[in-house]
Amino acid sequence: MHRRTARAALLVGGVALFAASCGGDDDDDSAKDAGASGSGDPVTIEWWHIQNNDPGLSLWEDIAAEFEDEHPNVTIKITVYENEAFKTAIEPRLQAGEPPDLFQSWGGGELTAQVDADLVQDITDDVDPWVDTLNEAAVKTYQVEDRQYGIPFDLGMVGFWYNKDLFAQAGIDEPPATWDELLEDVQTLKDAGITPIALGEGDKWPGMFWWAYLALRLGGPEALLEAGETGSFDTEPFIQAGEHLADLIALKPFQAGHMAAVWDGAGGQAATIATEDAAFHLMGQWAPGTQQANSPDGEGLGDKLGWFPFPEVDGGEGAPTDGFGGSNGFAVGRDAPPEAVEFLEYISSRDVADRWGKSNSGILPVVIGSEESVTDPALQEVLAARGEATFMQLYLDQAYSPELGEVVNDAVEQLYAGQASPEDVAQTITDAAGG
Repeated sequence: MHRRTARAALLVGGVALFAASCGGDDDDDSAKDAGASGSGDPVTIEWWHIQNNDPGLSLWEDIAAEFEDEHPNVTIKITVYENEAFKTAIEPRLQAGEPPDLFQSWGGGELTAQVDADLVQDITDDVDPWVDTLNEAAVKTYQVEDRQYGIPFDLGMVGFWYNKDLFAQAGIDEPPATWDELLEDVQTLKDAGITPIALGEGDKWPGMFWWAYLALRLGGPEALLEAGETGSFDTEPFIQAGEHLADLIALKPFQAGHMAAVWDGAGGQAATIATEDAAFHLMGQWAPGTQQANSPDGEGLGDKLGWFPFPEVDGGEGAPTDGFGGSNGFAVGRDAPPEAVEFLEYISSRDVADRWGKSNSGILPVVIGSEESVTDPALQEVLAARGEATFMQLYLDQAYSPELGEVVNDAVEQLYAGQASPEDVAQTITDAAGG
């Protein structure tokens, strides 16, 4: 594992960075004036994104059409994939050295690997006039050695989305504040005949979220930082994370077929919550939009939906304000025309950010001041937690190199399948990381 990749594993966290969400220049006309660097010759921008459900799907289409209207020489060719399908489809393009001009990125170790392979473009100087209008923590996620290779449009954190009505039916008055309380609530829900948790372990990364958050609560930021530097995941916090997760798995809290279920799609994790066939799940800020798209009436849970942070773990070194999450954004392919960066500026305008916020789709915009556009109470709770975060760990399958991220997901999946012990999981990841 490259040490530069390990150091890039961490989304820079801290109150000072998240405080950058306040204030700033609200002038959104700069994007509409973009175009000076373009040649005026016909240009096609190939844009791959993963907003495959409305409102995001239609919103991105509208944004592209607006940019085309203001730049008659530009055609934006959009390709849309579901999250996992995108990862499969992009790989041969990257291996061939032919990345799209703009494509979905989560930053971190995967972006670092793309920089090392000369697949993405250094846009530091191009975005310098306006990048300071964006949340600093989100922006840093798309930097490698202080150079900018992409731009975020979203920043959030993983937490629990729950059905208030199902909790009430089971007699649970408030969300759990500790891990022990969460286990008790799981049993209470089971006793009431309610499936406690939805999980799409067929995609593997949803199950990894549990293990990673437990490791953060048990070991604190120091444990994650040290593992990222040394590659040693066989230390006590990571083994204990597996032990606590095994305690949960032993309660059999998940819906039938969870090992084959996907995140987004019929019978998947989001759909199980949307159809009220499970009481809660652990997922990022995009959950409400995906649940809505997978609901029978297309309306989602509405006022029934609540959110709470990952609980404390007794004896753990981590603070309740230590978060786990990340950002959605776009990397710039190495051969992208100047107009692609101009389109990124348009995407990054206050007007576009406010439209995302008002959609209450789960996208939490990063343009400074746009937080005010988010009106959904549950999403406002996520924003509040984001603002109070003292540390933020990037998703482990994005933080590290693509190869190590895959090992993390696979190893944790074996714990859910009952085919590996907590020690096995930690050792497998350590071996792959060279710790």
